[in-house]
Parts: sequence; structure tokens; C-alpha cells
Amino acid sequence: MKLKPLDIIIIGLIVFFLFGFTHISIAFILSSSDQDQEVKSSQEDQAPQAQKQTVQESGERINKADQKEKGKEEGIEEEEKTIEIADPLYVWNKGVYYFNDKLYFWLLKPVAQGYSAIFPEGVRFSISNFFYNLTTPIRFLNSLLQLKMKSAGNELIRFVVNSSVGVGGLGDFAKDKLDIKRHKEDLGQTFGYYGVGHGFYIMWPFIGPSSLRDTVGLIGDAFLDPVNYITPVQDSLEITASDEVNDISLHIGDYEDIKKSAIDPYISIRDAYVQNREKKVKE
Repeated sequence: MKLKPLDIIIIGLIVFFLFGFTHISIAFILSSSDQDQEVKSSQEDQAPQAQKQTVQESGERINKADQKEKGKEEGIEEEEKTIEIADPLYVWNKGVYYFNDKLYFWLLKPVAQGYSAIFPEGVRFSISNFFYNLTTPIRFLNSLLQLKMKSAGNELIRFVVNSSVGVGGLGDFAKDKLDIKRHKEDLGQTFGYYGVGHGFYIMWPFIGPSSLRDTVGLIGDAFLDPVNYITPVQDSLEITASDEVNDISLHIGDYEDIKKSAIDPYISIRDAYVQNREKKVKE
């Protein structure tokens, strides 16, 4: 049965919307807390050693620690400056944020919940693994462009192993058995690696938070996604929609947690997005 033009447009809008909201993840706001925990654990490990030193050595250690701490504070201040982003389209972005927010609660979440009720979590994880394995070309090429040869090699190994032993990528054998962990790379990160700044913040309808740099990166990465070359276009849209519905069904509640803990969800999402992207560029 042929789809009418209106049906294709509706499917396309849903696909773009689902694609965008997969980027609004609680992982954005966990990166800073992980760094704080590392600093605290490091200080706790050094405390017993300092007690065993002489008074003079302790004094020297304290002085060094103070200098180091000052350096950290200065580094943190510098980092905070680097992750700030211009928001000249604030009025537009805020309006689009509310638009996406309503679509999430009125459309996306009910669909994802219904999908979760039909497919067990194990099946949904396998589907997620399959599509992640399928997008290996994006991570492989961007790893090469960033001169991360080890990461590029790991992507090839993961693809070969998971495509064979992992039954077409349904299982993540490389991670579970060989301890080759996932490491996401994209064109936006590649631009950042070579010193290209964000430009300015953009909240896209259906797509969600982005920046001028990362928007161009998304377009470039689309050419490396095998799903986009499937014909007819209807089949490509259906496959992409299935992937995104499946992925979001595994993250229901993340967006709600951000809204619940934030005084201004719009600012929290914007800052978390930029912080997360900055962290990934530096990795």
C-alpha cells in the first residue's frame, strides 16, 4: 500500500523528533559530578600518607597541595569559561524548547511506553546494539580524523567481532568478553578537536539541543549512516523511526529527572549539553 505525501511528512517529523530527543540525556549532567568524585577520592588517598611524614615534609606537602588546589580552581574557572556558549537566539530557542517539551510528553513518551510494554528490555537492548554496530563508519572515520588510531582500531575490531560472534551486532561480545568499550565519536567532536568553536546555541524543532558546529556535524555524519542509503526512502524512515523509538524506550525518565532537579530546565539542558560536548572533545 502506497503512503500518501501527508503520511510521509508525518513520519519524517516523528523521526526527526525522536532523533533529537535521544541527545537529551542525563549523562550530560553527570560528567561534572564524576570529576568531583575523582578529586575527593584522590584527596582521601593522600591523607594517610601525609600523616606519616615529618612536620617539615607535611608543611611542604601542604604548600604544594595549596598551589595545586589553586591551579585546579584556576583550571576550573578556565574550563567554565570555555564551555559557555552564546545564545543570541534565546527567544526562538526557548519557544522551541517548550514545543519539544510538549511533544515529548504528549507523543513520544506514550509511544515509547507502549513499545516497552510489547518488547522486553533484553530484546530492546539487542536492537540498540544492532543499530550501534551499524553506525560504525561514523565513529571509525571520525577517530581517524582525530588521529585516534587506537580508537579507530577498536572500532574495526568491535565491528568484526560483534557482526560475527555477536550475531549481526545483536550482542556486544566485544564489550562483554574482550572489554573493548564503546567510545562515541562524531563530526562535531572532530571539528572541536581542530579548534572549531560551537558558534552559538540552537534548539531545533524535533531535533533538540545543538550548536552551529554540531548541526553541521550532524549533517556530515548522516552521509556515513548506512540506513540513509536504503531505498525507497519510506523504508529508511521506518527503520530510523524504529531505532529511535527503541532507544528512547530505554531512557524513559532521564528527561523527567532533568526537569525535576532544575530551577530552569532550559538553561540546565543548554549548559549540560555544552559541558558534555566539551568533555567529549577533550577525551
